Order: sequence, then structure tokens, then C-alpha cells
Amino acid sequence: MNYIEALQDAIFKAHGCKAQHLRSIPVNEQFKGKPVWQGIVEVFELTNHPKAKICYAWGHHAGDKDDKSRYVTVLEIPPVDSPLAAVRASIVSDYRN
Repeated sequence: MNYIEALQDAIFKAHGCKAQHLRSIPVNEQFKGKPVWQGIVEVFELTNHPKAKICYAWGHHAGDKDDKSRYVTVLEIPPVDSPLAAVRASIVSDYRN
């Protein structure tokens, strides 16, 4: 399974619908001039989701040894309206948890 397929699988598991890859968008989120998050956000079109037509997704290594991948999926539901907004929502969610 390649990276895009792994993200599609994560979207299906999290949101119960199929996703078609549309594009890759580089995101560089900074706070007070310092990088907080840098990476590529993959944009997917969702099939038959009741609330969203778009999902943003990306993966990264998790854990101290970086031996396990973690996939993040964020639906395009206001206020999330872009890859950058999806990254910001994920950062806020991680901080709260």
C-alpha cells in the first residue's frame, strides 16, 4: 500500500467514505516567526459523506522511535476551509487533548 492509499484507508476508517486524491499542497505554519508545522497536505474529494465534500490528510511518524505512522484526517467543515486551516485545527485539537 502506498502513501496515498494509506491516507485513503485512514479516511475510510475515520469517516466511512471513499476518497479520491485531488492534489498535494505544501503548508508552512509559523507562530511568532518560528515554524510550528511544515509538510504536505493531501486533498481528497469524498464520496457520499453527509457533511463534507473535501478531506485534508497527512501522515507523520509517531512515538519516540518514529517506528509507527500516524495519519491525520480533517474534514472541510467550517471553519476549516483550506489545508492550512486543517493543520491549525489539528494542532489545536492535539493541544487540547
